[in-house]
Amino acid sequence: MRGFRGVTGAVMALMLAVVAACAGVGARDGGTGPSRSSGPGAPRPEVSGPTGPPGEGGRGGAAGAPPRIPSAEGLPGWSHSPGFAADGSGFALLADCVQNAGAPESGFCRQPVAVLDRGAKGWVLRRSPLPETAPMDGVSADLKVLGPGRALIEEGGASPETGRAWFTRDGGRTWRRVDTRTSGTTPVIPAGAVLTTDCAEPSSPSSGPLARDECARERLVVIDPEDGRRRALAQGPPIGPGPRPAGVAEPDGSWWVSGTDPLSGRAAVAVSRDRGRSWSIGQLPSPTTAPGWYTAVAVGQDAVYAAEMGELKGGNPVKNPMRALHRSLDGGRTWERMWTTGPVHEPRTLQGLPVPGPGGRVLITAEDREFVSVDGGRSFRPSGEGTGFIRRTPLGLLRSGSACGYAISVDGERWSTFALACASDQR
Repeated sequence: MRGFRGVTGAVMALMLAVVAACAGVGARDGGTGPSRSSGPGAPRPEVSGPTGPPGEGGRGGAAGAPPRIPSAEGLPGWSHSPGFAADGSGFALLADCVQNAGAPESGFCRQPVAVLDRGAKGWVLRRSPLPETAPMDGVSADLKVLGPGRALIEEGGASPETGRAWFTRDGGRTWRRVDTRTSGTTPVIPAGAVLTTDCAEPSSPSSGPLARDECARERLVVIDPEDGRRRALAQGPPIGPGPRPAGVAEPDGSWWVSGTDPLSGRAAVAVSRDRGRSWSIGQLPSPTTAPGWYTAVAVGQDAVYAAEMGELKGGNPVKNPMRALHRSLDGGRTWERMWTTGPVHEPRTLQGLPVPGPGGRVLITAEDREFVSVDGGRSFRPSGEGTGFIRRTPLGLLRSGSACGYAISVDGERWSTFALACASDQR
């Protein structure tokens, strides 16, 4: 499916939960790596109160305080694909399904969009361009926030040649159909853009609609916030045939892409600090030479963490397996392996991103619980908190927990919770 290639198990689990709702179904060692450069359903969550006066251009209070996002529990259906711009505005897709008793195939699912305008006290419901679907078909559309008041909605399950997408630049009041195919190039990643990939070289001329493993070589593609169109990034890093970019920039403005070192074939990450004009590549001290899946990178106040994802040997099979956790204290130039996952050592899984905090604190959201380290990832203990999928937005780290519960953080330590579309819990 376009827009969902390489999606983690946690995201797929969320999508399946939406489908179910619409269908009515109620070991430590270390090392350093060299670097080089290249030229050009759950109970409702408690919702926190205000955390201080809104900061300029956003919803935060004092430095490091989490943004304040209003709850909207009464929105119809289920929420998915929520996202925020740096100014505190946001979007979320909804799946509102209606069924006839005893004949679920005769119902339908509407897909409106909830919009939080900048400085608004609450979310508003607006129509989206997505058509109604049958409940048994599920919901697989995706929404990407492209800056204040701007977003792109893409239908799932379609090829780049036949897929449909719509762009808004006025907070969802109007939508314009856009071409899903990549056209032209851009020398830089604009503010508000999303970085993704497309297939630059199919594995065979007759591949047809491409899955990730049917593409011989992928390239970095920018989704432009000016018009929602895809444009190839002119200068991508030499980091193997399957680069995996972080969708948005880190708080320090850096952009990260994971892949493999072309000389050694080992796991590596690339970083650009000039909006994609040039890249530096750092090889990770991986515990194995076997190909992995990808590496999830998160930049904190004191360090950069890179979680190497891939199949584990020994122990019970797990979803979203994490092979190792690496740390860099010099912005990604050199790396030290802090944690190596074994057959039983926990954490063995990761949902989304590692969460860096101050003073060597790092949080890992595993499949069944959270684990926290206070020594940079050398050791972990269960935190006693819940779990959830974590991803970066321009406003902060966003955690998707229960069916309607979310939390957002700027510093990885203090979180503000909010709820969206909890009415389905009462159906």
